[in-house]
Amino acid sequence: MSERNPIIAITGSSGAGTSSVTRTFENIFRREGVTAAVIEGDSFHRYDRKEMKARQAEAERNGNKHFSHFGPENNLFSELEQLFRSYSETGTGRRRKYLHDPVEAAPYQQEPGTFTPWEPLPEGTELLFYEGLHGAVVTPEVNVARYPDLLIGVVPVINLEWIQKLYRDKNVRGYSAEAVTDTILRRMPDYVNYICPQFAHTHVNFQRVPVVDTSNPFIARDIPAADESICVIRFANPKGIDFPYLLNMIHNAWMSRANTIVVPGGKMDLAMQLIFTPFIWRMMERRRHAMGGL
Repeated sequence: MSERNPIIAITGSSGAGTSSVTRTFENIFRREGVTAAVIEGDSFHRYDRKEMKARQAEAERNGNKHFSHFGPENNLFSELEQLFRSYSETGTGRRRKYLHDPVEAAPYQQEPGTFTPWEPLPEGTELLFYEGLHGAVVTPEVNVARYPDLLIGVVPVINLEWIQKLYRDKNVRGYSAEAVTDTILRRMPDYVNYICPQFAHTHVNFQRVPVVDTSNPFIARDIPAADESICVIRFANPKGIDFPYLLNMIHNAWMSRANTIVVPGGKMDLAMQLIFTPFIWRMMERRRHAMGGL
């Protein structure tokens, strides 16, 4: 953790909804005039799309049915840890982009599914913002979770996570339901071993829980709407959280435990704004003091 060069990390599985949390932070940064160096977790995959497919096919031929993007062999965990360490110490580091589709790839004149070259982080940033699969990963070799000053987990209940992934991958990325289901099954061991354990290290977890029937996510036609869900927000350390203020500002919110507040699903963005804006204020104030009041 660093007062001069703070780090915020959003971590969650594929289809968990981390992108919506990122949009909330983008709005906060814009409103508060904060300059962030943005890191996309997919850019720390080890292989581009074509090579990943080739290596997956090879793994399956060798009897490995669980070759996935979630595990350490297919990600640059050491490089991610080095980026967090470097930024926290010096405010520097390097990044690249993973180009998901033709729209993202066009400005770079590259094929979708490839990486842009590594480049230095822009100068003059006030914090590092990471969104991806492994913002709190801990293995015997690396400990990424020790660096973020604010570490947020996005963890829908599993059936909702699968519905969101199926909907996105079929309707946005053009995959078949069978292909998405195969991916979910192939990733399960790495999900259990490398995704779930991260949420023991997060400072705040957001878990959306549907209040409609999602018992068979593989036949669901639509993602449950925000108003068809509740959001469970758990604080690892509730000290300093003004729960009476949150309960007053968010209609129909309630406390389920001493460190947990439950809000209507449609109020999740408002809850994030109310919770994290003061975090950003304090973070920037500590940074100004550490920089000598400049």
